[in-house]
Amino acid sequence: HRSGLYQPPGGFPLIPGSEAAGVVVEVGADIDWLKPGDRIAYAVTTGAYAEQRVIAADRVVKVPDGISDEQAAAMMLKGMTAEYLLRRTFKVKAGDTILFHAAAGGVGLILGQWAKHLGVTVIGTASSADKIELAKAHGFDHVINYREQDFVAGVLAITGGKKCDVVYDSVGNDTFPASLDCLKPLGMFASFGQSSGPVPPFSMSLLAQKGSLFATRPTLFVYNARREYLEASAAALFEIVLSGAVKIKINQRYALEDAGRAHSDLEGRRTTGTTILIP
Repeated sequence: HRSGLYQPPGGFPLIPGSEAAGVVVEVGADIDWLKPGDRIAYAVTTGAYAEQRVIAADRVVKVPDGISDEQAAAMMLKGMTAEYLLRRTFKVKAGDTILFHAAAGGVGLILGQWAKHLGVTVIGTASSADKIELAKAHGFDHVINYREQDFVAGVLAITGGKKCDVVYDSVGNDTFPASLDCLKPLGMFASFGQSSGPVPPFSMSLLAQKGSLFATRPTLFVYNARREYLEASAAALFEIVLSGAVKIKINQRYALEDAGRAHSDLEGRRTTGTTILIP
């Protein structure tokens, strides 16, 4: 939001922060399924950088026992993003091969574990030896250092030329159109972020030339816009975490008043995985 890469649905001005967890203080008169003291969490809706806030009840979910407030705050947006990518955008199955860019990021560390649990061969890209080791500890079978090796060549070598069923890409400009060369015929390119800038305009005929590929630009905002989709997504995330198949590790904690330093560290690529702010 600060850089202008992502425009908030409600526009500016805004209080930043798109996922949080906490305790209900008060509920509206017509809300009968929540009460003060309930532990809740949410994602997508901005306004998380606060000690207290007002939020529509239909945008929150109850946090089950066994998941801490810090875990819930750390995993809602990233975990539900992993859920829709793996289960709805392209429903992976055992035996599939996937490529995930930015493997050591918050979404990658959750999705890698989840995909591995589903029997998928998980290939990732990362920028340093430390990030490669982190990704491998979170489900990735192979991680390509894109600063040292062309990632397309790496994918071809790993797969024996068979390529991938799907590419999940949150990088954008820097990895396109090369990501298309990592896909099997009829494969799916899912561009769910643009940390390096948006994917440039391209002709649809490029998808035909590369093997009748599919391409989509999904967002969690739309995938979980309906209450029943939000509940199902959160339930799947809570279930996989409570099972132990996906572990939520918080790598950085900052006081809310130090949000500026947290942003600086994120922009400077000095963080890995999940970062949370503590009011």
